[in-house]
Amino acid sequence: MQKDGAKIVGIVEYNSAIYNPDGFDVDAVKNHFITRGSLSDFAGAYESTELDPQSFMEKECDILIPAAKEKAINMDNMENLKCKVIVEGANGPTTFRAEEYLLDKGIITVPDMLANGGGVTCSYFEWLKNLDHIAPGRMTKKYAE
Repeated sequence: MQKDGAKIVGIVEYNSAIYNPDGFDVDAVKNHFITRGSLSDFAGAYESTELDPQSFMEKECDILIPAAKEKAINMDNMENLKCKVIVEGANGPTTFRAEEYLLDKGIITVPDMLANGGGVTCSYFEWLKNLDHIAPGRMTKKYAE
C-alpha cells in the first residue's frame, strides 16, 4: 500500500505497537522488528506501547486492516474505532455484533472472504497440486492436455 501512495500511520504486532500520524517507512519498521523482535524504541514513532498493542487499533486512520487475529474487533473496542473503512485481512476479525454496529455508524467493512479471495484461490490450487503430487508448473500443462 505504501508503494501505491498510502501513508501507514499505525502498526500493531503481538507484543508492541507504534503510531505516527505523519506515517512510517514500512521497510525501516520491518528491519527494526526483525532486528529487535519488537516495535518498541522505533525512532520514527510518535507513540508506542508494549502493554496493550491492540489498543492502537483505536488510533485515527482512514483504513484499518486487522490482519492477524480472529475477533480482534468486538464489543469491547467497536465504539472506539476511528476509521472510515475496515478491510479484513485475518479470518473472521470482526464479530457479528461489532459488524452490525460499524455498519450502523457508516463504517464500511470489506469482508475477509472478499479481501482474501486471492489467498483462498491459491490455497485451492496448492491443494489440487498436492492431491496429485504435481509440481506447480505442470498443472498448466496437465490442464492444456
